[in-house]
Amino acid sequence: MGDLTLEGLVARLEPHRLAVLGGFFCDGDPDLPKGTRVLVLIGPAEPGYWDHVTSQSEWGGPDPVDRWSRRVIGQVACDIGAKALFPFGGPPWHPFHHWALKTGRAWDSPVRLLVHADEGLMVSFRGALALKDLVDLPAPAARPCDGCAKPCLTACPVGALTGQGYDLPRCHFFLDTASGQDCMDRGCAVRRACPLSQTYARMPDHSAYHMRQFHR
Repeated sequence: MGDLTLEGLVARLEPHRLAVLGGFFCDGDPDLPKGTRVLVLIGPAEPGYWDHVTSQSEWGGPDPVDRWSRRVIGQVACDIGAKALFPFGGPPWHPFHHWALKTGRAWDSPVRLLVHADEGLMVSFRGALALKDLVDLPAPAARPCDGCAKPCLTACPVGALTGQGYDLPRCHFFLDTASGQDCMDRGCAVRRACPLSQTYARMPDHSAYHMRQFHR
């Protein structure tokens, strides 16, 4: 579809409460589908995303968010002649972390999690679109951590996630305690500590769902 624009893509995603979170030009990249010229990363658009997803037909069955993402982003890809790629369902596993770093709108944070220009440490990706046509992309942004007091470094109540890395067993042990219920109900304390995360309208129920998926 040679007439595809960034504005047109945003308009197609908006009814599904999805947003373009960044992208990059990638002519000839051998790790992407043949003919891909631009890769666009897709993620939740808040406010409204979680209420929308939980009202869909997939909700109540297994892996509802992944199945909904595959259906919706897959249909958008078909409509515009693109290829849909997902951060789940592998192998092969697609390198979304690496792709995000190439957009100029996401970076490794002081705690090594991805931080996004708009969504902070709450950033998540539901899929990507490999486009055969060139489109304008969201402009690169300044890395927000460079002028930040970095509360993420000390936010974990048990020091499981710091600038030194991630102690996964310590995190899971803490989540099984009464004190860990706050993270289970509202989302990771480190992610919530980010000033950008606090400006992003992610619902606590959304965070709680993913915490349950993480800590089964």
